[in-house]
Amino acid sequence: MTATSNKENLQFQTEVNQLLHLMIHSLYSNKEIFLRELISNGSDACDKLRFEAIGNDSLYETDSELRVEVEFDAAAGTITVRDNGIGMSRDEVVTNIGTIAKSGTKEFLSKLTGDEKKDSHMIGQFGVGFYASFIVADKVTLTTRRAGDAASEGVRWESDAQSGYSLEQVEKATRGTEIVLHLKEDEKLLADGWRLRNIIRQYSDHIPLPVNMRKTEAGEIQDEWETVNKANALWTRAKSEVKDEEYQEFYKHVSHDWEDALAWSHNRVEGKYEYTSLLYLPSKAPFDMFDRDNTHGLKLYVQRVFIMEDKEFKLMPRYLRFVRGVLDSNDLPLNVSREILQGNKIIENMKNASVKKVIGLLENMIANEPDKYQKFWKEFGKVLKEGPGEDFSNREQIAKLLRFASTNNDSAEQTVSLPDYMARMKEGQDKIYYITADSHTAAKNSPHLEVFRKKGIEVLLLSDRVDEWLVQHLMEFEGKSLQSVAKGNLDLSKLESEEDKKEQEKIEAEAKNMVEHIKTALGEKVGEVRVSHRLTTSPSCIVLNDHDMALYMQQLMKQAGHEMPDTKPALEINPTHPLLKRMEAETDDERFGEWSSILLDQAILAEGGQLDDPAGFVNRLNKLMLAMG
Repeated sequence: MTATSNKENLQFQTEVNQLLHLMIHSLYSNKEIFLRELISNGSDACDKLRFEAIGNDSLYETDSELRVEVEFDAAAGTITVRDNGIGMSRDEVVTNIGTIAKSGTKEFLSKLTGDEKKDSHMIGQFGVGFYASFIVADKVTLTTRRAGDAASEGVRWESDAQSGYSLEQVEKATRGTEIVLHLKEDEKLLADGWRLRNIIRQYSDHIPLPVNMRKTEAGEIQDEWETVNKANALWTRAKSEVKDEEYQEFYKHVSHDWEDALAWSHNRVEGKYEYTSLLYLPSKAPFDMFDRDNTHGLKLYVQRVFIMEDKEFKLMPRYLRFVRGVLDSNDLPLNVSREILQGNKIIENMKNASVKKVIGLLENMIANEPDKYQKFWKEFGKVLKEGPGEDFSNREQIAKLLRFASTNNDSAEQTVSLPDYMARMKEGQDKIYYITADSHTAAKNSPHLEVFRKKGIEVLLLSDRVDEWLVQHLMEFEGKSLQSVAKGNLDLSKLESEEDKKEQEKIEAEAKNMVEHIKTALGEKVGEVRVSHRLTTSPSCIVLNDHDMALYMQQLMKQAGHEMPDTKPALEINPTHPLLKRMEAETDDERFGEWSSILLDQAILAEGGQLDDPAGFVNRLNKLMLAMG
């Protein structure tokens, strides 16, 4: 191969430099995984060629036997990994190799602690497989040509991970990608046939594609190639034949994750439709998990031929976008297209069954491994909360999987299920009570909880951003409606004694004039002023209408540029509070109006809202404090 254009030297992005430094200098428990990453990438490239060649057989050129090859040169201290897959064009090299990731980079970097041992475990969640090369190499040379391009359109990429990288156009007779690792001095022992074979059998035995090395006889390397791995699709084997270690290594191949999977479900379905599913739950959330459009969890195969990624055919609903694995159908045609997949009965059947398999896997974990489920919930609970709004047919089952914090122990840890809550409901209680807030602290300290704490009624404390969305779609559970303690009129009559009811009626009658006076003072700022059934120690609180969005969420929506309808909340007062007693004695209408405004502003702040005139609030407060002094 000879260069046909001048070499171009380019610099990495700042984020890439930071990540490369981390990878090169971190202490890895197992550096051998670099080979797994490169072989997995080569296998993926061959999968993509096989799919594209279904409609264009000429892409195979003169070589239709897809494979990955591994060679070494002990004297030169190099390891070479090549594939005859789809290859890359110059633009694809810049996109896929010149940058590390298209999303999540800043979030990833923001989570780095500076402790290299701890940070090294985060890399696998970010997905930087090719760059694992620099764990063992001080220079990497990548040469590639896309299938179908002319031999003169090959591209060579080279970098020492220090001074950026170079790009040049070269002659490359064969399609695919070749990667040459120039090993670091203290890693040259890796350039050994026996050791490389062991690494391949340990980490890449399951890949449904031959990984070949040259035969060795009497210590001499021969020209003849031999397949090192089993080269059969793991998911086609019987479950009884597959070891847990093999399942884990296949998970790492298919997901490009460096962590073990948390759990998996392997099933072969026979009958009207025949297909195999191997579905995994990761142990760590990827950094792009909250990019709802970036779904790349499952790979669709037809008769063991790779067809496409999940992001192209949406086999898993978005609330299960963290699931990884493969689906292999015997019934779909090999030339299947996205158009054929739309509304396809086979796909719908596979989708529905796969969702139920994942839900069943989680239910089994709850029943038999609750600690493991709690680990899952910490990583993926916020995404699972999207389920009731997206999957009506499985809403009740999903609801049983949800976990919340509650006033049962006031802990921020979300461990309370809806069945747990219902088992602790008071006699006569017909609603599941909750409160939403922008933080757990704000939720547990909300004045709306005062009467519930007094009566020992449990309230769910919802502080995830997704919770407002959740409660709009999960309005009841097993016949009990969900009720916000901060919205609408509160009716606890079924839980109150006759004595409590008479006492409340007496307070309301005595405070009638006070209520009218405050309503007159506040005018159009509020929709209503009324005596509170909620408050026992606070002077006032804001109560929204049943279908209003929480104030903190309204504020977030406004900051995001959304137009929000004007809402006029109700102001509820606690006439027994000393501040209200002080107001009752106030004869100056102007000062009474200032007290009334402070009551309202305090209630808005306690609810997580923002004041239209914060300076006015401070001035009124200062003025009244001076007057009291």
